[in-house]
Amino acid sequence: MKIVGIPGSNANHSYNRMLLEYMSKAYEHDMTVVDVRNIPLFNESAKETPAAIKEMSDAIEAADAVVIACPETDHSVPSSLKSIIEWLSYQLHPFTNKPVLLVGASTDAQGSSRAQVDLRDVMISPGVNARVFQKEDFFMSFAQNLFDENGDITDPSTIKFLDKCLRDFECFAIANDEEVKMEEEALAKAEKEAAK
Repeated sequence: MKIVGIPGSNANHSYNRMLLEYMSKAYEHDMTVVDVRNIPLFNESAKETPAAIKEMSDAIEAADAVVIACPETDHSVPSSLKSIIEWLSYQLHPFTNKPVLLVGASTDAQGSSRAQVDLRDVMISPGVNARVFQKEDFFMSFAQNLFDENGDITDPSTIKFLDKCLRDFECFAIANDEEVKMEEEALAKAEKEAAK
């Protein structure tokens, strides 16, 4: 499965980027982690979409699924991530019908659970229209204690939970692909009937 990983933080040191990079090397999927550190804030008046956003949109379009690693800022989604989603739902719409898994890492006890609740609402909103995996989210508490110097997760129970989330998400992504095809076929048939 071809996956695009989007870090929700534009910080130079990000546990959420580390989480995605761990996932990209620990699992068999073809996963590309995009760099979000130099993307300008969304500007509705901008005459052109930034090149980095166009590249990200193309990568998402070509992927089978997306994993978003969301930190938590003031109990919500950080502005840098919200801005990226705004760019990708204004003139471009690569998330439409795309299966999305929400994950997150945080240095406090609650992880990124509250931000992920907000992010779910954002991702299913009109203009974004992603197919967000609903069964469970992965969030990592006290992330500063769970990575070694090589960026590998050291806690067996955390790895086990991440394994399960990814297995379940893969099944969801496959089923979603079949469902989208059926919906497109039904829509095409209805349009054909209406044109008679």
